[in-house]
Formats: sequence, C-alpha cells, structure tokens
Amino acid sequence: MGTQRKTVTALDVGRYLIYRAGAEKKPLTNKKLQKLVYYSQAWSLVLNGKKLFNDPIEAWVHGPAVRSLYLRYKRYGFDPIDEVVDEKSISIPPKGKHVIDEVWDVYGSFDAAYLEFLTHSEKPWQDARNGLNEHEISDREIPRRDMKAFYTAKMEGLAVK
Repeated sequence: MGTQRKTVTALDVGRYLIYRAGAEKKPLTNKKLQKLVYYSQAWSLVLNGKKLFNDPIEAWVHGPAVRSLYLRYKRYGFDPIDEVVDEKSISIPPKGKHVIDEVWDVYGSFDAAYLEFLTHSEKPWQDARNGLNEHEISDREIPRRDMKAFYTAKMEGLAVK
C-alpha cells in the first residue's frame, strides 16, 4: 500500500517560503508572504495544471491574502517574520516545491509594497474587488479559474516576445 499524502495547506507553502527567506537571510513580512503564497498558487495552476493548496485567497485591500496565514503571522505586524522553519518539517510534493522555488526566484527580491502594487495591477485581484471602494474590507475570493486564465495568458504573452 502507498502512503497517503497529506494535503498541502497555504500555511505549508508559507512556512516553506519562510524557510527559504531564512536560509538566504532575507527579511519576509506577512504582507510579502501573502503575495508570494498567492503567486505560488497562481503559477501552480498554470505550470502544474492543479492547485497547490485548498485555502481560499481573498481580495483584501492590500492585495491577495489567505486569512488563516494572515492570522498565524499577524503578530509580526510590518516586521519580518522571525520563525525558524526546518525544511524537513514541511511536506510539499516536489512539483509544488519547484513552483514555489520559481516564485521565490522571480518575486522574492521585491518588497511587499511593490508586490502589492503588482497584484493591484493584475486582473484577478481587480475583478474580485470590482464594485468595492478602495479601502473597503472584503472577503471576496479570487477564483482559481481567473488566476489560471490570467497567468496562462501572461506566460503565453511572454513566450511570444
């Protein structure tokens, strides 16, 4: 009998990103973590053809956010998360880790403010916030199908150039 795989959560993805940040001694705030987890989900949908985790991603004022992940790290406020994560304590399948590593390599050098700006300029977050005031609190989910469609088109656009 094969061993049953544990379902990956947004917290697992977040902890892996915290591990990567710690290994490279790069600061990682909750706000930046939220954006990297969002991009990990989006690019998993495109590159692996499946979701990385089940948690909903909501269209918050400051960009995409996973509520459970935010609540776990909100005590840090705008300060870097100083949790020490052992890589062996995280079980994410290799294809999932590969996507997260790619996201870290592409987006990890940007600060939280730039990643917020970037997500605000992209259709999935904009569509989920449609009709809301700029600072209106919302728990509207960013649909995975919208993420997959947008980032697939983005990737295909990049490939053409």
